[in-house]
Amino acid sequence: MIHCFKYFVSYLLYMRQIRDNERKYPIENSMIRFRLKELMADKAFREEKRITLEDVSAETGVHRTTLSRIANKVGYSTSTDVLDALCEYFDCEVGDIAERVRTQESTDD
Repeated sequence: MIHCFKYFVSYLLYMRQIRDNERKYPIENSMIRFRLKELMADKAFREEKRITLEDVSAETGVHRTTLSRIANKVGYSTSTDVLDALCEYFDCEVGDIAERVRTQESTDD
């Protein structure tokens, strides 16, 4: 019984710490959106050939699964090494691959 109580108290302290951090560092309503699909389409148009994730993976050394997550998963986080490899492949800057998108703020006031 004492073990459960200790667990409960530590949980409450943890939740308090999270609440305090949210007050200190409010979460902005924005996210990073990757433009991998658009860059692939642009490159395919310029080179007049189909570009697949497998092609990008083979040229960059970035695993296909990682590329798929970048292209399809909202809010996916990746490393700077991956971004650098993609910049090299598409001959672009980081800002061409990723952009910050503001989401609508709720007005509960």
